[in-house]
Amino acid sequence: MRQRSLRRTLVLAAACSASACMPAYAALTENLATSPTAMSLGNAVTADPPGIESIHFNPAGLARLTGEVHSHTVWGASIRNHNSFDAPDGFNVGGWTQDPLDGTSTGPVRQKLYLPVVGMRGWRMPAAVVPGLGVAYNKPDSPFTFGTAAYVSQAMSIDRSTNPADPGRFDGKLVQLQRLTYLSPAVGYKVSDTLRVGASVPISHSAFVFNTDMRMPNIFLGIVGKTQQGWCPDDGGNILDSFGIGLCGGGSEGKLSPFKRAANLNISMTAPVDPTINLGVLWEPNDWFGFGVVYQGGSKTRYSGRYTFTTDPMVKRFVEGLNASLYGPIVGAVLGMPQTIPEVQSGNLTAIIPFPTHVQVGIKVKPTPKLQFNVDANYTDWGTWDALTFKFDQSVKLLEVARMFGIPDSTQLTIPRGYKSVLHFGYGMQVQATPKLKLRFGYEPRKSSVPADKLDLVAPLPDTKIYSVGFNYQFDKDTDVSVGASYMKGDYRVPANGSCNLNCNNFFNIIYNPYAGLDVTGGIRVRYLGATYTKRF
Repeated sequence: MRQRSLRRTLVLAAACSASACMPAYAALTENLATSPTAMSLGNAVTADPPGIESIHFNPAGLARLTGEVHSHTVWGASIRNHNSFDAPDGFNVGGWTQDPLDGTSTGPVRQKLYLPVVGMRGWRMPAAVVPGLGVAYNKPDSPFTFGTAAYVSQAMSIDRSTNPADPGRFDGKLVQLQRLTYLSPAVGYKVSDTLRVGASVPISHSAFVFNTDMRMPNIFLGIVGKTQQGWCPDDGGNILDSFGIGLCGGGSEGKLSPFKRAANLNISMTAPVDPTINLGVLWEPNDWFGFGVVYQGGSKTRYSGRYTFTTDPMVKRFVEGLNASLYGPIVGAVLGMPQTIPEVQSGNLTAIIPFPTHVQVGIKVKPTPKLQFNVDANYTDWGTWDALTFKFDQSVKLLEVARMFGIPDSTQLTIPRGYKSVLHFGYGMQVQATPKLKLRFGYEPRKSSVPADKLDLVAPLPDTKIYSVGFNYQFDKDTDVSVGASYMKGDYRVPANGSCNLNCNNFFNIIYNPYAGLDVTGGIRVRYLGATYTKRF
C-alpha cells in the first residue's frame, strides 16, 4: 500500500507541476518562491535544509529523512512597482524641451500566468496563488533516500497593461520570465552519522514573454523632427523637398518626434526541457553545529518562439517619403535603410538566456537546545547577463532603420544588460517556543545584481531588504505544517543620464533608452505568504 501511495504521489506531482499555474514577480530572483520554511529563515537553510525542499537548497539534506514523506505547498505573492518621471532643468532632446511623460507616474502592476503547453493566459491578478508537491522515500536501514519535487526556481513578472497610457509601457508593458522545475530526481546518501551528501537533477520548463511599446528619444531623431517642423508644410507639399531627400514626403504622419510611439515589440519563447544539476554536502558533527554547501549548476538555456514587430505610421511614412524623393533613395542606400517598412512583421526567433550558477554556503549554531541561528552566504553568477541577443529568421525592416545608430545586423537584436555577480548574506533564527511550536525569523539584505547605472523598468531591482517571520507546528510525530510570510522592499532614483538601459540622452542611444533625459524614481514592494503541509508514513 505504501508503494502504491508513493507511485500515486509521484504521478500527481508530475501532473500538477506540468499543468500548475506558475506565476512570477519582478526581480532577478533566486529562492524567492521556493519554500515557505526557507523564506521564514531568510533563506539561510543550507546547513539545516528543510525536508523534501532539500532537493533544491541542499540535496544532502534528503539523507536525514526516513520512511516515506509527502509535502504539499501553497504560496501566494504580490508585487507593487511604482515609478515617476520628471524633466530636470535644462531638459533638451535634440531641440525638444517638453516630454509628455514629464510629471507622470506608472499605474497598477499585476501578475500574469504562463501555463506550459497552453501558453500565456489573459488573467490579471493582484496576487498569485500557486500549489506545489514533493515526495521522498527511504527504505529502512538504507543509507539512500530518493525524492522529487516541483517548484519555481526563477521568476520575474511585470504586467502594466491596465492603463494604455501608462508611461511604463515603453520599457516593458509585459515582462514574464519564469523557470518551473517540474521534475527533480534526487538522491541523498548518509556517509556517516555526521556526514551526508546528495545530488539532484532539476528538469525545468522556462518561458520568456516580452511585450513593449517602443519610443526612441535621442538627439538625432530630435534634430530631424525639428528640421521637418521648419521645412515641411503641414500637408507635406514642399516641392523643393521632392528634389531633395524627401523629409516632407511622409506628410504629417511622417514627421518624426522623439516622444511618439514608434513601434510595438511582442516576443514569446520557451525552453520546454532544460536540465541542470544540484550538488550538496551536509556536515553535522554534533547537535549544536552544522555546516552545509550547495552548488546549483547553471545552463545556457536555448529558447525558441515567435516575434511580432508592429510599426506605427510615423516611421513607416517617413521611410516611404524618403524613398519617394529624388535623392532620398541614395541617402537611404548609403545608410542601409529599407525602401519600405511593413506595418506588421512576424516570424520565428531564438535566444540563449543563461540560467545562472548559484553557490550557497551556510552554518547553523544552537547555543541552547531551544535557540538556533543560521547564516548563509549566497553567490549567483548574474554576470552572464551582460547582454541578451535575440536572433530572427529574417531581416527586420524596422531594425534596418537603426543601422545608422551602430546596429549592423538587422537579423538580430542585442539588448545590453551589464548585470554583475554579487555576494549577499541571509540570516535566520529559530526558537522552540513549546514542544510542538517553533517560531522563525529571517532577514536577508540583498545586494542587487543590477548596477545603478544599468537599472531599468524591465528589472526594477535595486538593493533590497527582506523581512520574514514564520512558524512550524507539530500536530503529531508524523504531521506538521510550516508557514512563512515575507516583505521585500527597495527604492531607487536614477537621475537623467544615470542608466544607459533607461534614460541616457546621447546621439547613438537608440536601443534602448525610452526615458532619455528624464529623472526616474521608483521602488519595489513584494509580499509573500506560503504554507507547507508535511506527512510521514
